[in-house]
Amino acid sequence: MHSRLLFLVLVSGLVLAKADGQTTYLHAGRLFDGTSTSVKTEQTLIIEGGRVQSVQAGYQSAPAGASVIDLKDYTVLPGLMDMHVHLEHESNPKAYEERFRKNPADVAYDAAVYAERTLLAGFTTVRDLGGSGVNVSLRNAINAGKVLGPTIYTAEKSLATTGGHADPTNGVREDLRGDPGPKEGVINSPEEAHKAVRQRYKNGADVIKITATGGVLSVAKDGQGPQFTDEELAGVIAAAKDYGMTTAAHAHGKEGMLRAVRAGITSIEHGTLADAEVFAEMKRQGTYLVPTISAGRFVAEKAKTSGYFPAVIVPKAISIGAQIQETAGEAYRAGVKLAFGTDAGVGPHGDNAREFVYMHEAGIPLAEALVMATRVPAEMLGLTEEVGTLRPGLRADVVAVRGNLLGATASPDDDQPALLLDVPFVMKAGAVVKLDGARVY
Repeated sequence: MHSRLLFLVLVSGLVLAKADGQTTYLHAGRLFDGTSTSVKTEQTLIIEGGRVQSVQAGYQSAPAGASVIDLKDYTVLPGLMDMHVHLEHESNPKAYEERFRKNPADVAYDAAVYAERTLLAGFTTVRDLGGSGVNVSLRNAINAGKVLGPTIYTAEKSLATTGGHADPTNGVREDLRGDPGPKEGVINSPEEAHKAVRQRYKNGADVIKITATGGVLSVAKDGQGPQFTDEELAGVIAAAKDYGMTTAAHAHGKEGMLRAVRAGITSIEHGTLADAEVFAEMKRQGTYLVPTISAGRFVAEKAKTSGYFPAVIVPKAISIGAQIQETAGEAYRAGVKLAFGTDAGVGPHGDNAREFVYMHEAGIPLAEALVMATRVPAEMLGLTEEVGTLRPGLRADVVAVRGNLLGATASPDDDQPALLLDVPFVMKAGAVVKLDGARVY
C-alpha cells in the first residue's frame, strides 16, 4: 500500500496541504457513507481538490497521474465528529493548581498536542465547548495549515451565572476572585446575557455554550440545580440567533434542562437526570442530546482515587457520573435525537472512540451510533452540505478501520465497536494524515 501512496505523499508535502488538484481513488471493501445505517461493498471513492467527486460501485481503475489507496480489507467511514471536547486541557490530579501555574502559551502548546491526538484517532471535526479562548487561535492555526488537528467549531468561553459551573473564579481565594462579568462569561440578567454573547462573537466564537445547571468538576457543592432564569436563557438564545449561532447547555438536573429546552437551546450536554418528561419536551422542541458517557465513566472511576479530585467534587462525581450511560440508553429508546460527544479533556484526548463502546453497552446499535457521529452532528451545526456524509461535493474527510466493523450479519450483536479504538487510516480534506496506524509525514 505504501508504494501506491508515494506519489500522494510527495505531492502533498506537509500534511497541512489542501490536496488541491490531486485525484485519489479509495478502494473501499465496505463503505458506510453516513446517509443511512446500511453498508455497501466494493466501492470506489474518487476524491479531487479535497472533496468527494463521486462514489462508484466496484473497484474503478484510476487514470494516469491519480493515486490509488487500497482499503479493500477495511470499513470506510466519513470522518468522525465529536460534539463535546475541551482541547485546552486534560484531566490529571494537578489540574486545579495548573490553572495558576500555566501561562496561555503553555495551554496553547498542550492544546496543539491534544488536537493532533484527536485527529489521528479519526475525529476530523469537533465542537470545543469552552476554554480560555486559546481554542479560537487553535482553530485558526489548524484552518491555516500551521498545525495538525480537526476542524474546530468553538464556543470560546462558556457562559455561567455568578458562582455557576463555568464561573472562572470558583474555588479561588477571596482576594483573587474579583467580580467577573459578561466579558469573562458571567451573567446575571437578560441584558448581560446579550452582552456576553456579543463578546463571544467579538472574540471569534462559532457557537454559544451555557452551564444551565451545576456541574461535577466545578469547585462548588451543587452539581445539578438550575443556574439560569428563564429570562436569562431567553436573552442568551435570542442573542445567539441574532448572530447565527447554535447553542449548547451543560445540564445534569431536570429543572435546568427543562428551562433550557423550553427556551430553545440547540443541544443538552450530559443530560444525566433527564426523565420521560424531559425526553418528551426535547422531542417537541427538536432538541439534541449529547450524552458524554465517557466523561461520566471517567469521573466516577477517578473519584475512587484519593486526592485525584478536590473533596467537594468527589460525591458529585460518584452520584452523577455513573448515571449518564443509563440515561443515554433511555433517551435513545425514547426517540430523542442523539449526537456523539465525549467531553474529552475530562478524560484523555485521543480516546474519543471509546464512547462507541459505551453507547453499544447502553443498547444503541453501532450503525446508529455512527450516524450520530457523522450525519447528525452535521445537521445540528447546519453543515450537511460540507461534512458528515460521503457524498459528491462534500469535504473528503474519511477514516477507515480494519475488518468488518458492523458485523457479518444484520444483528447488532455482531457489531465490533472496539475496532474504532484503532483507526489506522485518516484523511482530512483529501490529504492523508495517517496510514497503517502511523502518520505519513
